[in-house]
Amino acid sequence: MFAFIHEGTKGLEGTRVDEIETEQLNSRDVQVKIKTAGLNHRDLFVLQLHDSHAGPLIVGSDAAGIVEDTGDDVSRVKVGDEVVINPSMRWFEKSDAPPDDFRVLGLPDHGTFAETITISEDQLEPKPAHLTWEEAGVLSLAALTAFRALFTRSNLQAGETVFLPGVGSGAVTFMVQFAKVAGARVIASSRSAEKREEALKLGADRVIDSNSDWADVLKDETIDVAVETVGAATFNKTLAVLRKGGTMTTFGASAGDKVELDIRAFFYGQYNLLGTTMGSRDELQEMLAFIERHEIRPVMDTSFPLDEAHKAFKRLEEAKQFGKISLNISK
Repeated sequence: MFAFIHEGTKGLEGTRVDEIETEQLNSRDVQVKIKTAGLNHRDLFVLQLHDSHAGPLIVGSDAAGIVEDTGDDVSRVKVGDEVVINPSMRWFEKSDAPPDDFRVLGLPDHGTFAETITISEDQLEPKPAHLTWEEAGVLSLAALTAFRALFTRSNLQAGETVFLPGVGSGAVTFMVQFAKVAGARVIASSRSAEKREEALKLGADRVIDSNSDWADVLKDETIDVAVETVGAATFNKTLAVLRKGGTMTTFGASAGDKVELDIRAFFYGQYNLLGTTMGSRDELQEMLAFIERHEIRPVMDTSFPLDEAHKAFKRLEEAKQFGKISLNISK
């Protein structure tokens, strides 16, 4: 089969579309013909983290497709079923934190940017009927992450105000949509005037310029929950606009891993600081039911064929997208 693989050199320079052997089925494995797949910022990190001399790695975490073949003991799906891939590996029950053997699909396992994937039946869920193939293929990782961050961890309630810095990424666009249908007031930020306008169209109640003085601009707001996805560059700015006793949940560090924290101001403010990442199969199933009930669709940015995956990665790397970038892999 053809796949987008990484080998030999760190970063995008080590990627190519090439032929690679299809993995053999074990008794509880399923072979899925991939229709579409979705890019995530994690895919950029994988190109740096993968041991480039360990052999070729198929990149990618998200995809949707049709079951082509099953192992002898498979019972959850059958040939012909339309499915989405759950990239949250071996985390099935909702819990405070993932199990020790949890990992994300796409490293060290082969990922989804290929004509087929061989994967455990436990990692598949039915494709939401209201979504197109492109929409279904970009869904799981970002929407699951957004759902757990907002509802399991932050416990966002109707009538509360949530602040979402860095609107434009897949996860943040999902959070805008999820929070609005849950009855929350949504404030978002971006450096891009175009992305701020798109966020308003998506349903945000207010948007601010990321380059502004947030504490001054938002002094008239009472922010109950903030979800920080950027990292060190915005961590303390986000914390500073949170109401005393409010909750900040974080899962992003693209702008730096290390932060300085004024611990005295933190404990006097009675803040709640929570970490999160991905989510369980229970939460994925809750999220899928949620988007079907509310007919939520992913915000789509651009689609590329598999042989132009390099262009798709460049668009993601340059942060030009608003919403999700997809790869069309088969008809």
